[in-house]
Amino acid sequence: MLKGKQKKFLRAKAHHLNPIFQVGKGGVNDNMIKQISEALEARELIKISVLQNNDDDRDEVAESLTSGTGAELVQLIGSTIILYKESKENKEIQLPQ
Repeated sequence: MLKGKQKKFLRAKAHHLNPIFQVGKGGVNDNMIKQISEALEARELIKISVLQNNDDDRDEVAESLTSGTGAELVQLIGSTIILYKESKENKEIQLPQ
């Protein structure tokens, strides 16, 4: 579980990132969760965009992504979801205590 100070740090790091995944009309599926998990292992911090044609609630999309990938939800703002998961092999981000 991330602390407030850590979330603030990660939000600042994610500010300049572009979304690398888009959740569209098909919603969240197993293949998407697998790809996002691999991206989190490589990058640790990613942005995901929820498109307007998605019928699911943004909160439900964020919940299914965090539970499916085992990642932490850093922020859900507008249609953008920011996820963080500590990498096992490519650890680059040092969180503040």
